[in-house]
Amino acid sequence: MVDTLQLVIITGMSGAGKTVAMQSFEDMGFFCIDNLPPRLIPKFWELIKESGKVTKIALVIDLRSRTFFEEIQDMLVEIENTKMIDTNVLFLDSTDEELVSRYKETRRTHPLAMDGLVTEGIRKERGLLEEIKGDAQLVVDTTDLSPRQLREILIKEFRSHDTKMFRVEMVSFGFKYGLPIDADIVMDVRFLPNPHYIDELRPLTGLDSNVYDYVMSFDETEDFYGKFEELVVSILPGYKKEGKTSLTIAIGCTGGQHRSVALTKRLGDALLKADYPVNVTHRDKDKRKETVNRS
Repeated sequence: MVDTLQLVIITGMSGAGKTVAMQSFEDMGFFCIDNLPPRLIPKFWELIKESGKVTKIALVIDLRSRTFFEEIQDMLVEIENTKMIDTNVLFLDSTDEELVSRYKETRRTHPLAMDGLVTEGIRKERGLLEEIKGDAQLVVDTTDLSPRQLREILIKEFRSHDTKMFRVEMVSFGFKYGLPIDADIVMDVRFLPNPHYIDELRPLTGLDSNVYDYVMSFDETEDFYGKFEELVVSILPGYKKEGKTSLTIAIGCTGGQHRSVALTKRLGDALLKADYPVNVTHRDKDKRKETVNRS
């Protein structure tokens, strides 16, 4: 069991950015739950403590009634008396004018003004939330913030030092089986010499040293790889700066067994050495073997 559980309660005015906040916490590795009734939180915490596996949790609480408000106040007192839980309340706010504008833009109805004006719903909600806003550890005014700017603020405030937000997904594939639909960058390496035509290499894959060495033994491979790695390394900081949490790079050859596998492995290893979190997948590496076995 962990010594301390980190709990962030995300609340605030409806339309002030709670959805963006929850997505940001998910990207930081938090286990997120949207609109869990406060009366269920103590039971939820018992389950979390028993599992001992979840250490960071963000709860979005939408206080739409006096009952919810009273329940969460009691719940916060109980949690603050529990030494093993590090609790922070994040309150998102915005001006009435901006909230009205956002409701008009999305054509939504304010939850407390089902049969009335949006402004009346905002007024009621401010009254309900006044006390919890005063108790919040962090209040963020999102009036002039874009979703990206709000995300940057939350990451700066809550990201732990060991959390790596940006990761690279490396995928090798065979064009004969179709493109990976989630790829951000696709590189075709079918112009390189093909081990498929070497009898002793045909049943192997790019993870086998004989195939790997064969693919890398050609000058055109080295020339291409050097330029491709330089390009990828040069653009990754830009993707991070734009707020992307992952980038999927797909390298394809005809069957996804030899050339693409070897080059995906090499680039993945290089990015790991450059301190990028990397996940490598060889989607079609064993497709030919599976086809042969079925035959």
